[in-house]
Formats: sequence, C-alpha cells, structure tokens
Amino acid sequence: MIILGIDPGYAIIGYGIIEYENSRYKYRKHGAIITEAKDNFDSRLEIIFDQVSKLINEFNPSEVSIEKLYFQNNHKTAIDVAQARGVILLAARKYKIPIYEYTPLEVKMSITGYGKAQKNQIMEMTKKLLLLKDTPKPDDAADALAIAICHSNSSGKRINSLLMRRR
Repeated sequence: MIILGIDPGYAIIGYGIIEYENSRYKYRKHGAIITEAKDNFDSRLEIIFDQVSKLINEFNPSEVSIEKLYFQNNHKTAIDVAQARGVILLAARKYKIPIYEYTPLEVKMSITGYGKAQKNQIMEMTKKLLLLKDTPKPDDAADALAIAICHSNSSGKRINSLLMRRR
C-alpha cells in the first residue's frame, strides 16, 4: 500500500509518501508545496491542485491521509486553509483515491502512544520509524509523514477488525 500523507495549508503544504507492507514502513519521498503570498489566492489554489495531482500521478498512492482542521482563533486563516484542503481532497477524488482524515491527537497517539506529545517527539519517532538519517524538513513534511504513518497503523487495525468479524 502506498500512502500519500498531507499536512494541509495554503502557504506550505507538507506531503509525505510511504509504502506500508507486511507491517513495515518504507520511505518514498517528502517535501512541501509552497505558494507565494504575492500570488492571487485563486492561483495559489490552482498550484496546490496541480502539484498534488502531479504527486498522485508520480507515486500512484492507493490511499490519501490528511489532517483534519482545527482552529481556535483566526477564522480568516481557517477559511483559507479549508479552501486549500478542499482542492487537495478534490485532486484525490478526481483520481478515485480513498481519503482518510486524522486529528492531531490521533496522529500523536499513533506515532508516540501519547496524545500530548511535543512536535520534536513526533518528528524523532517519525525519523526512527522510517529509518531516516535526518529529521525530515520542513516541519510540514515531517507532519505529513507522521499522518501517513498514522494511517498505516489505523489501516492495519481496520483490516484486522474485518478479519476478526469474518471468523
């Protein structure tokens, strides 16, 4: 199973691609889609859509995992991120790829076993789980890899629960 993990945003969109097979992770790629503040917002959304589509074409993921949005304060930022997230979801949908969403708490629990884990703890565990020499940069890409790992852990639980029901 190839998983495309996405940490949504509109200035920096982190992505991480992993393979998960036989309870093992295999790192494929990580990075960030970056849009410029000087650009028209509609153009930024188009760039995000095009770049996510390019990743999908290149890696042919079987599933997409994305972080659920949670905002307390800045509603303008929340609306802009929600729009960017919408074009990311549309890109996956256009390719008929199943989409799975995870809260930051779910990601932290999956990666570290502790819901109040700090960012550096998550990044360190992501590095260890994927057998990387260095911590993935930028932070958004590290988060995206963690989201992909979270999904692989959750998908294994889904498969196991389906198998248990059949017995």
